[in-house]
Amino acid sequence: MDEPEVRAAGGVVRREGRIAVVHRPRYDDWSLPKGKLDPGETWAEAALREVREETGLECELGEELSSTSYHDRKGRSKLVRYWLMDVVGGEFEPNDEVDELRWLTPAEAAALLTYPRDAELAQEAV
Repeated sequence: MDEPEVRAAGGVVRREGRIAVVHRPRYDDWSLPKGKLDPGETWAEAALREVREETGLECELGEELSSTSYHDRKGRSKLVRYWLMDVVGGEFEPNDEVDELRWLTPAEAAALLTYPRDAELAQEAV
C-alpha cells in the first residue's frame, strides 16, 4: 500500500487482566480507542492522546502491536498503529465521541468488538 491517506493510532488499554473497549454512538460500534494523528504529532503521541480523549485514562505505552490497514467509509486508505497500554491514572466519563466503556477479558472483547481487526488485536493483549 502506498503512503496512507489517513494515519491513526490507538491502544489496547489493560487493567487487571481486562482491556477497555469503547462504544461510539456516531457509528453505533464497539471498538478499541483510536484516532487520527494531528499535524506534527508522532504515532505514539497520537495514540496516548486519543486514548486519553476517548477514555479519560492516562496511560503509558507498552509494546507496539500489529498495525491494521484498510479503506475507511470514504474509500481512503487508512493505517492504524496500536500499542499495549497500562493505565496510570484518570477515569472514564462519557463524552461526545464515546458514551460507554467496558472492561472485558480479551475473549469477551473479541466477541463484542464490531470489527474483526479489533478482535484480533484484543487477542494479542493476552
